[in-house]
Amino acid sequence: MNYEELLAAKNDGKLNLTQLPIGEYYRKQVDGKYRGLVDIRMDLHQNIVFSKALQKECEENGTLANNHQLHFEPIKAEQEISQLILESGTFMSFEQLLSESPAVVAEKDFIDNTLKTLVETTTYLHEKDIRQICFSPRTVFVRKGDHAVMLLSHGSYYLGLTDQEAFYGSDASYVAPEVLKHGTIDDRCDVYSLGKFMESLFEKASMPMEYKLAIKKACSESPEDRFNTPVDMLKSVEKRRGTFKSVVTFVIASVIALACIGIYFETFPESNPIEYVKPAPRQATDDLLDDGFSPEELGVVSSDSVDYESSDADSVEVAQPTPDYQAKAEQIFRKNFEKEADRILSKIYSKTYMSNSEKQFMADNQETIRELMELQQKMGEEASLTAERAQLIASEIIERISNEKKKQLGGTNSRGVQLPEKK
Repeated sequence: MNYEELLAAKNDGKLNLTQLPIGEYYRKQVDGKYRGLVDIRMDLHQNIVFSKALQKECEENGTLANNHQLHFEPIKAEQEISQLILESGTFMSFEQLLSESPAVVAEKDFIDNTLKTLVETTTYLHEKDIRQICFSPRTVFVRKGDHAVMLLSHGSYYLGLTDQEAFYGSDASYVAPEVLKHGTIDDRCDVYSLGKFMESLFEKASMPMEYKLAIKKACSESPEDRFNTPVDMLKSVEKRRGTFKSVVTFVIASVIALACIGIYFETFPESNPIEYVKPAPRQATDDLLDDGFSPEELGVVSSDSVDYESSDADSVEVAQPTPDYQAKAEQIFRKNFEKEADRILSKIYSKTYMSNSEKQFMADNQETIRELMELQQKMGEEASLTAERAQLIASEIIERISNEKKKQLGGTNSRGVQLPEKK
């Protein structure tokens, strides 16, 4: 005996037992095959309004050409319809499906496809002036295997019953308030019930924002605050989903753009502000003209006095410096360089520097040599001397001043540097 047979034995041979407003649905073996049956509620057998409504639904059920409509045939007992026998197939209510497989709601597109199917089927019924009235996990069915949504009985046939709340019992919470109060019945009744049904599905899964907003509006107490039709409800969900996707896409693009900008500025060279420091006064150097020197004495001729042999001459030969000019330039270089060299060398040839460690002394000595070389190059260019000539004159001056400084200090240390004489 398998599981279904054990369950059937427990329920007096009834499988997939479900309580509906009109009666009890179950599957039972008929002529060797399991068929879906609905036992009509005993308390409704003697109700004339219900009996006429049920008869009308049975007559019109066969004309509903929709793939999501369950078809059935009535079975009478003593001229009264006591049972409905369903078309072939294995069907179960959403209540049983969610009880046996709660994870089904997390399957891709399951909830979306359920809503679309119910909207399409309900729209078809509205065209026939039929309304479901009560969408609940017990009144909405699925076909075993492909989970195709199916509808069985429709509540608009039974609106003539006086006590609608008693008719729907525990499913009354899925019925629009105006139905229970015998108010105006239109498509918005199904919008309310459909919203309640979708809300029940999300008890097993997290509800996306687009569904929250749509269900909240669909389940409004006042019909005027709801969607006019189930199609409007579906469009609202799809529209908001598209909007949210656009927002998410925009946010992701913005984050990527900001990340790219951050990377760009991280790799871009940093520009540090430079504090302005007032330059030290430049030491005046002797100018050739200050010594009463005239360029004309050395044979330098201005451009105004140059004679051209012909008007189409291509170039003018520039006069070269004369020996007297060279000697005067060297004289000025010697004078200026000697003054600066004496100042620089005085820094290391002193008692303070001589008492330093050998490492410190060598470092100071290297800095002094570098400073003298830069001074030599600068002054040599100002005096228009060649690098070789400026270096030769500078070496002579440095050697002479160094010897003089050593003699002034007296004696030498281990580094060969003159030390002060001992008293």
